[in-house]
Amino acid sequence: MTHTMSWKLPLLAIAGLFLSTMTASAQTGTFIGMVKGPDGKPLKDAIVKIERQDIRGNYKTKSNKKGEFIHAGLPLGTYNLTVEVGGKSVDSVNGVRTRLGEPVEINFDLEALAKKQEAFNKAQETGTITKEQARDMTPEQKAAMEKAIKEREKQMAKNKELNDAFNAGMEAMQARDYPTAAENLTRAAEMDPKQPVIWAQLADARASMAGLKTGDEQTQLYNQAFEAFNQAIELKPEDSGYRNNYGLALAKAKRFDEAQEQLTKAAEIEPTKAGMYFYNLGALLVNNQQLEPAGAAFKKAIEADPEHADSHYQLGIYLSSKMQADASGKMVPPEGMREAFQKYLDLKPTGPFAESAKGMIAMLDTQIDTEYQNPDAKKKGKAKKKK
Repeated sequence: MTHTMSWKLPLLAIAGLFLSTMTASAQTGTFIGMVKGPDGKPLKDAIVKIERQDIRGNYKTKSNKKGEFIHAGLPLGTYNLTVEVGGKSVDSVNGVRTRLGEPVEINFDLEALAKKQEAFNKAQETGTITKEQARDMTPEQKAAMEKAIKEREKQMAKNKELNDAFNAGMEAMQARDYPTAAENLTRAAEMDPKQPVIWAQLADARASMAGLKTGDEQTQLYNQAFEAFNQAIELKPEDSGYRNNYGLALAKAKRFDEAQEQLTKAAEIEPTKAGMYFYNLGALLVNNQQLEPAGAAFKKAIEADPEHADSHYQLGIYLSSKMQADASGKMVPPEGMREAFQKYLDLKPTGPFAESAKGMIAMLDTQIDTEYQNPDAKKKGKAKKKK
């Protein structure tokens, strides 16, 4: 009897161990699924993180070349699944329970997610959502949507007021009603001080007003214009046009060194327009009877853009002011004058200054001799020779 029992005990122990193992394996579940990329194709090597919620536990797996993933042997419980691509979380599913028997399938479609997000963003912009979108939204998303809609409505009202003020200012500028323009553009700048274009237009309006005034009032308006120009440049320092207009306004205020500094910066920012910027300065200086600075500006324009025809013509005009008569009474042109007019004709043979340039060249080619000559002098000389 005793011998018989010794055989039964090991058998019972083995059976108990087998039943225990079966019970343990029966208490786990499996997650399976597929990850598709933004292009709709299976995504390889996407990390799937599995985080248990009821009891602390973290697991992870990776998708294969077919985009498939699997993780077996997970204790029964509630989990959050997160997909990571390139170290960033791109999608997640929360509150998923494992189950006995069949695996739980969880798929991640990043293409569909992107389209859904795009539709959601559009819904936020328009303030309208579909029933399907509302059904899929979490309470947090709904709250965010309502907040976004309210902010959008508020911004739209502000934008309308801003646009009305800006447009009124621009219409007044076109009508040369500079005080009204400055008033409306000032309102626009107060509503949105981060818009460089508003400051730039306000600066132009104030500078235009200053040009119609004199004395202290003119100085004050110019200073206000310069403040507005500086605001625009601070917000958008890479805009060469702002510096060009600032430079021209400085020149009108007879602050020529500062004007040249701003136009030089404009030329550095946008070299392809440097010729135009220096030409504008030269033309403005000519109108203010500042001939020497004007001549220097036209030379700079030609250095920056040798093909800028009008700069050659204006340089010729500047040089013509330096013509002097020699001892015999002939008008002697300074060096480069004739070449400047000829270069203009080469570049713009039918340009607006073509006839004037031709006339200047013809005048230079004609030798003017103011000394009186007796028409009979040569005849008398020959008669003496015959004697």
